[in-house]
Amino acid sequence: MGRIFEVRKATMFARYDRMAKQFTRIGKEIAIAVKAGGPDPHTNAALRRCMQNAKSVNMPKDRVEAAIKRAQGKEMENFDEILYEGYGPHGVAVLVETATDNHVRTVANVKSHFNKGGGTLGNSGSVAFQFNKMGVFKLNPAGLNAEDLELELIDAGLEELGESTDENGKDILVARVAFNDFGNMQKALEERNITPISAEVEWIPSTTVPVTDEQAEEVSKLIERLEQDDDVQKVFHNMQ
Repeated sequence: MGRIFEVRKATMFARYDRMAKQFTRIGKEIAIAVKAGGPDPHTNAALRRCMQNAKSVNMPKDRVEAAIKRAQGKEMENFDEILYEGYGPHGVAVLVETATDNHVRTVANVKSHFNKGGGTLGNSGSVAFQFNKMGVFKLNPAGLNAEDLELELIDAGLEELGESTDENGKDILVARVAFNDFGNMQKALEERNITPISAEVEWIPSTTVPVTDEQAEEVSKLIERLEQDDDVQKVFHNMQ
């Protein structure tokens, strides 16, 4: 077991209310999960995952319950999840996950962000091949024997278990599985009474692009523009 370094930018929502943006993102994820699998977290694994992630960003319980209730209403918008692909400055590949109720608005905004940020919006398949779609589970290491856990989770599809730190500098364990094994890993952790800090689907780059500090700043500005868009859920890149 080694140390896992996460390449997704940690500057999300730096210029305005970061918490509000996170709550909006998770609220959309809850709506999608409830529409697909119902409002009972005991029978809806996707909803359980959303509720875990809500807790990880300190989203109040009453807001989570309100989001579940709204998702059951007939007036609730239907959100479609769309992945946009493109290149930022200096050849850095960028993937943009969105949840939208208006495709025309979203594609126009994403294209504008790329153009103004010195990048180019590409076609479907132009960038995604440089990434692996994976389930990423962040765990509290307290009370866990990482070496034993690594052996126990291999049958659930574990590909990598490593040490990392969260955005506050606290130690965490990060478990990664192929996207198709997400449910198997979620079940395996539940069977061991391990509640993840968060459980997300992320795009992990197979290779990274080296950049200078000045170049990294240019790319980061584009990422920030994208992350601040209301329709954007997450942004991934292969900047080293």
